[in-house]
Amino acid sequence: MPITTLSQVSGLTVQQLGSMVGRQTPLLSVVVPLVLVFMVDGRRGVRQGWLPALACGLVFGLTQWLTSNFVSVPLADIVASLVSALAVVLVLRLRPIERIDTEPTTTESTGTAESTVDGKMDVFRAYAPYLVIIVVFCVAQLPPILKVLNAAGGSFGWPGLEVANSAGKPLSLVQFKFNWLSAAGTLMLLSGILSIPLLAIKIGESVRAYGRTLRQLATAIVTVMAVLGLAYVMNASGQTTTLGTQMASAGAAFAVLSPVLGWLGVAVTGSDTSSNSLFGALQVAAAHKAGLNPLLMAAANSSGGVLGKMISPQNLAIAAAAVGLAGKEGDLFRKVFGWSLLLLAIMCLIVVLQSTPVLSWMIP
Repeated sequence: MPITTLSQVSGLTVQQLGSMVGRQTPLLSVVVPLVLVFMVDGRRGVRQGWLPALACGLVFGLTQWLTSNFVSVPLADIVASLVSALAVVLVLRLRPIERIDTEPTTTESTGTAESTVDGKMDVFRAYAPYLVIIVVFCVAQLPPILKVLNAAGGSFGWPGLEVANSAGKPLSLVQFKFNWLSAAGTLMLLSGILSIPLLAIKIGESVRAYGRTLRQLATAIVTVMAVLGLAYVMNASGQTTTLGTQMASAGAAFAVLSPVLGWLGVAVTGSDTSSNSLFGALQVAAAHKAGLNPLLMAAANSSGGVLGKMISPQNLAIAAAAVGLAGKEGDLFRKVFGWSLLLLAIMCLIVVLQSTPVLSWMIP
């Protein structure tokens, strides 16, 4: 999880960072559905679909804030997505919009028109994996359960690494925290296993699907591992602190640069995790030197990184392949680049205001 990685390199807790990010990104979530509708159907689409789009954005942002601050950081986007989807359905039931006629499906044998209606079991299976994820993560956050999960791991000094700071004290970076059972990735894997019988998928088919997923993400996994390794080398060698000290010379203006760093990091690496690994500690070091709130700057790195996802080559390739537009990545980039810059500018404004008395009350 990106926030988990940011916590490891910045020294801040996952809950602190998740709570702060949950007080930045929801402000943009309100307008994102409207932007998507405009990109797909222009002004006509906005005129016809502004109400469900606005309801989607408002409910998503509110749920994201509530979940990240009061329930569970890893569940914030999942719960917000499900609740906002429900909000759209309710709005369309109360106030339907003009529908676009589509060609009915026909049977090969008779050639007659046939409408497809999902049964209750089909609907349940569609939502089942998300419900399982919510239950698993909520149960894992219960203090007694979390204590047991954490007890299954431990920490130890990494063999061969004996790095000390300028005061001669061992760096905490060389202590490897092996909290494998309470890690978000393990909980996601467990959720997937529990979803198999609910989806009525055969074990062999599930294993093959898992293998295909690993092969598809092989290069991304290696890339993230390499970037994480580079980040730890930079942090342990003092390079991050040096860069942070130099960037702190911008003073209060660093609040503008903070989201831009996260945006650039994700645009280049394609991963919020990688960007947080590279720049998380740098953001904190620069914040201390510039007299800014370290929590705010670290969270701004992650929030700005979210806006770089839409222009990163890796994500564009995945999106194009998913909808059968392989080779059209350049077209997608041209369509979203301007919006990415606009949303980044809004995020920079939010962070600047949060660094001043105007919105400083939003910092936990």
